[in-house]
Amino acid sequence: MPPDAAPEFSRPVPLGTVPHAGRRIALSATPGECAALAARFGILGLDSLAAEFQLMPEEEGTVRVQGRIAASLTQACIVTLEPVAQTVDEAVAFRLLPPGREPQDGPDDLDEIECPDGVADLGEAVAEQLALVLDPYPRAPGAELPAEATDGSAGAFAALASLRKN
Repeated sequence: MPPDAAPEFSRPVPLGTVPHAGRRIALSATPGECAALAARFGILGLDSLAAEFQLMPEEEGTVRVQGRIAASLTQACIVTLEPVAQTVDEAVAFRLLPPGREPQDGPDDLDEIECPDGVADLGEAVAEQLALVLDPYPRAPGAELPAEATDGSAGAFAALASLRKN
């Protein structure tokens, strides 16, 4: 998403409104938001997108978010371009950072989302999590790549190899 563009699915939550006991939040995208996200991700359709989160405050103003995202979507098969219906049901966890807090980049650290103004956009966080779990190579049932694309005898590199032999 371009830095100056407004998120298609925006659900702002001020970090300061999360009580010490935590807070449960359920989010659901409208049909218009789903259509805009489908266009953003270059998929054929997004029928539904929802999330349920438990927000728990941590030390130094951070907020840990755990929950699930669920979606029903359609992508184009990479072989036939036929529509491929898919469902997503993923557990997610990330941390929201208050103003001035720098992200940690350790291999075992949770993903961290900076909130420079102290407000987290959970809708945009859900959209980003969905983008991470989309199938990069959706295939329709029975769709196979042509034999020449998989046996290595054709293509640019095979053509170059044949020139080298001559």
